[in-house]
Amino acid sequence: MNEPAAKSEQKGYNRGLILGLTMAESMLLLVFCLLLVAAAIISAERQKTEDALRKLESVQAELKTVKDDLASELRKKSDLEKQVDALLARIAAITGSASQATEIEKEWRELVDARDALGRYKEQGLSPDQIAELKRMVEVLEKAGLPLKDIAALQHRLDQLLAVEVARDTSKPHEWPPIINLSEAGGYFFRSGSAELAPEFEAKLSGSITDQIAESLERYQVDIIEVIGHTDEQPISRTGSNFDQSVIDVVDGRKPVTAIIPADNAGLGMARAIAVAKVLKSDPKLAGASILPMSGAQLVLPGDTMTTGQAGDVESRRRIEIRIRRKEAPATPL
Repeated sequence: MNEPAAKSEQKGYNRGLILGLTMAESMLLLVFCLLLVAAAIISAERQKTEDALRKLESVQAELKTVKDDLASELRKKSDLEKQVDALLARIAAITGSASQATEIEKEWRELVDARDALGRYKEQGLSPDQIAELKRMVEVLEKAGLPLKDIAALQHRLDQLLAVEVARDTSKPHEWPPIINLSEAGGYFFRSGSAELAPEFEAKLSGSITDQIAESLERYQVDIIEVIGHTDEQPISRTGSNFDQSVIDVVDGRKPVTAIIPADNAGLGMARAIAVAKVLKSDPKLAGASILPMSGAQLVLPGDTMTTGQAGDVESRRRIEIRIRRKEAPATPL
């Protein structure tokens, strides 16, 4: 049996629906979605284009600044080259040829040397007239057949005699270098019965004490440093000693000072003086001085007086004295 016409039309209409929409409506929705996507893509590309244009403008501005700076530097370089050329032209006009320039330089050096020599003579109290007179006297002595080396020996002897006369002059008091006293009472310790320096003592020797000695050497123009070791009168409870066998090796640095085994206070005082002297010798500030270790044993009290026998543990007597003097030059025969 055939279905009615109305029911047949209803089925055809149903076939034209997609999710409640007709085919035409579905197509319109799809086209709208595509348009939205295209609009988003176009907007993003437009933003990229605007960013690129802004960067291009910034680069162009920077390029213009660099070009302006380069042009300014080129102008400065051109002006500097012109100044150099003008200066070279002035120098050439003043000095003339290369040979003339060499001659001028030679004369200039001779003038500088002469000025320096004259300055040295003036420091010694000699005027140009005195220098001319000395030159004349030397010429006379040379003509007389007296060699200059004999003149030098004679001058050395005269200097010695003048130094002796100055030393004898009692019209004004002499200024002597101070004696540096390093006692256990002042905190300068050795180990009991030993010549080994305590670390604190050695540090002070290498620091403030060396500076004080160097200052005295310069101020008083002296070159001998005497290091004297003193002890108190406590006997050393040791019967054997290797002092004679070890002292030279210790002084020369082949053995440490602890290698010395003293059997009396005289040896102990000398060993301690050697220990201090070795530290002083290692300091470059005292390189020009002679450093002599000595022993006062237990005989000399503080204040340079002889003991009359004062036994006991006395810290102030266990000390190192550093005395500074000038080396006595041997007399030179005429």
